[in-house]
Amino acid sequence: MKRMLVGIILPLFGGLSLASAQPLAGADVEILEAYQANLRDVAGVTLPVVVELEVVERVEVPVRNMPSPFEFFFGRPDGNERDDEPRRFEQRGIGSGIIVRRDGDTIYVLTNDHVAGDADRIRLRLYDGREFTGTLVGADPNKDLALVSFETDEEIPIAVLGDSDEVQVGDLVMAVGNPLGFESTVTSGMVSAIGREAPRVNNQTMLTDYIQTDAAINRGNSGGALVNIRGEVVGINTWIASQTGGSIGLGFAIPVNNAKRAIDQFISSGRVEYGWLGVNMADPPESPSDSLRESYGGAFVFSVFDGSPAEEAGILPGDVITRVNRTDIDDSNDLLQAVSDLEPGTRARFTVNRYGRPRTITVSAGTRPERGSELSGLWPGLSVVEISDEIRENMDLSARDGDIIIGRITPESPAAVAGLRSGDIVTRVNGESVETLADFYRAMNESDDDEIVFRIRRSNTNLIIGLVR
Repeated sequence: MKRMLVGIILPLFGGLSLASAQPLAGADVEILEAYQANLRDVAGVTLPVVVELEVVERVEVPVRNMPSPFEFFFGRPDGNERDDEPRRFEQRGIGSGIIVRRDGDTIYVLTNDHVAGDADRIRLRLYDGREFTGTLVGADPNKDLALVSFETDEEIPIAVLGDSDEVQVGDLVMAVGNPLGFESTVTSGMVSAIGREAPRVNNQTMLTDYIQTDAAINRGNSGGALVNIRGEVVGINTWIASQTGGSIGLGFAIPVNNAKRAIDQFISSGRVEYGWLGVNMADPPESPSDSLRESYGGAFVFSVFDGSPAEEAGILPGDVITRVNRTDIDDSNDLLQAVSDLEPGTRARFTVNRYGRPRTITVSAGTRPERGSELSGLWPGLSVVEISDEIRENMDLSARDGDIIIGRITPESPAAVAGLRSGDIVTRVNGESVETLADFYRAMNESDDDEIVFRIRRSNTNLIIGLVR
């Protein structure tokens, strides 16, 4: 397959003049024709491995029929009760999928969870017009991926999956799918950014990052392929950012490397398992004293789940996690992604800053609980911050009131049960004065007793509140 370098094309375009009416000739035409031939080759390789998915979902809509005044007083003339049963109807949708594997007569197609995850019936149409009935193998809302299979002994083309870790900003790419029902559509563009985060949906962070591209993506492209100039799939087209619902050059694709392990797990068990640490975390809080970290970055551990891999390995509240194996952790989302990518049961090296000093802790990753599972035993179940000048001014506090204030209390945690409240000012922990975050967490973590005693100031009143771990 022919290859083109972007650096060869740009000087050519830079030399064109809009005022010139002379047609291109010679080397200029040869370069453009070679580039055009490469695009044709990529389209020719990719179109046959991208399918159209027609999905049918049964939807129930509750019905509340308001009775007439006559019925309200005298009942229905036929004596029967009013039928308020929900109405059921079929909702149809169109999406795309990528043929990624064959096992005997079973063909596997990768798509998005929001395309096929709730479908009752799936129909697949190949580029050459052949149609098959699909079966949902597995779906995962955490990465918005699903795997569908169909059966045939006929020849079926299989996509070549590339290495999305090699994708860089500026790479030329093509998006292939079935936007707005226009089957087998190809658009081209470039990689605009990598490592993008998706907006939170229902307060849930997606367990994947995204490749951003200006190749046009619209409704129906979901589940289709984002391919490089070699015709290798590097992403699964998933969503767009748009105020109108149409493409404005902000399309996002799941990196294919994030899907490779999911494909194996869908086939083996029908679900995806993620690594789990067992901490309540956020980005490091602003700290005037900067007492917990030597430099900015990392993920801050506010609380640890009882019996979790983190607790068993010795990770403590107040630790700042800065590295997992060879992956640097810049913020809490980085930690979520890095831990989720760990195979449950594998051991990983975590670098943490504890009271400003680095140390290495080896953790055996657990299995991330199913969404909605009950998680109990969060210790201590609160977050604290140092009181800045701005906080002191807004709350009309004096320097004598204290330096550490409670931010959030997790419901049903030990802190909540004990009666601690958001806005309480902590002045002492186990009798020790606390002026910085390092003071607070050191006094709490290094106690030899299971009972932690907080002295707090609330509405000009000093209180003593104890927590038992």
